[in-house]
Amino acid sequence: MRKEPRQARSREMVERIIAAGREVLVQAGYEGFSTNRVAEQAGVSPGSLYQYFPDKAAILDEVIDRYWEHNAVLTERALGDRVAQITPDNTRPVIDALLTAMEADPALLRVVHEELPQARWRERRTQLVRRVRELTTAAAIALSHDDPHAADAAWVIVIAMENLATKWVLDRPDIDRDDFIEELNALVAGYLHQRAQSRAVGGRQRTTSS
Repeated sequence: MRKEPRQARSREMVERIIAAGREVLVQAGYEGFSTNRVAEQAGVSPGSLYQYFPDKAAILDEVIDRYWEHNAVLTERALGDRVAQITPDNTRPVIDALLTAMEADPALLRVVHEELPQARWRERRTQLVRRVRELTTAAAIALSHDDPHAADAAWVIVIAMENLATKWVLDRPDIDRDDFIEELNALVAGYLHQRAQSRAVGGRQRTTSS
């Protein structure tokens, strides 16, 4: 656990160390991350660093926590009222918002997904997905009053979009951004249409049986 700074100068030092930690993590990767490298990047002595962070894990946790929080804020801000515009034929606003959030810091995104032990980022990622799911679930329920599994569908959609958006940002396949959004929109639209048809068939069967 790191020491909470009380004075402005101390707070500035903490921010300086965290910013340096982010740079070292991106440049050297998880395996190359060390307090000595962070101290050198920040232009401070290791002794000064240890006044605020007991070890490299404390710095790393702060860097990752801030990354996920920033991602969550960007996603929620980008989504905003767009979730209310979701229809089976148009999930583009949500896809574009999620993609924009993933594009904010691709270098750190790569380290988080490809180098960090899963235990270090699974909880943060789950929190982000949960926050986005709350927004999309509200829209899904509003659009599907008679669907008791609307929240489940929202979870599937969020996970699919988040994973595919991450892969697109990291792998940079030969697919134009707009084309990628269109393809993902078609994928989600097909899923929603299939669910709607299945519910309609199920409703007719229940009516016939009764």
